[in-house]
Amino acid sequence: MVTYVVLGNFTDQGIRNAKDSPKRAEAFKRTAETFGVTVKELFWTQGRYDVVTILDAPDEFSAMSLSLSLGALGNVRTESLRAFSAADMTKVVEKML
Repeated sequence: MVTYVVLGNFTDQGIRNAKDSPKRAEAFKRTAETFGVTVKELFWTQGRYDVVTILDAPDEFSAMSLSLSLGALGNVRTESLRAFSAADMTKVVEKML
């Protein structure tokens, strides 16, 4: 599995319909499942980003397909960060010169 931290900001459309955001989040979780992606955590946040989500995806293609599908709805723009666990990072540094 590949883990991502997804940072999101509401679009103008998304903020106009902010009251629907919890319902949209549940729909997003169901949509994610169709791509084999698990939504581990989803938080609404104050500050630079409106939403922070932690996802586990079977591969980069599934994560990208989900991201594009979400963006096409027009409520949020996202930035995805590939995340590495401590075990992953141990493997990475073992390969360093």
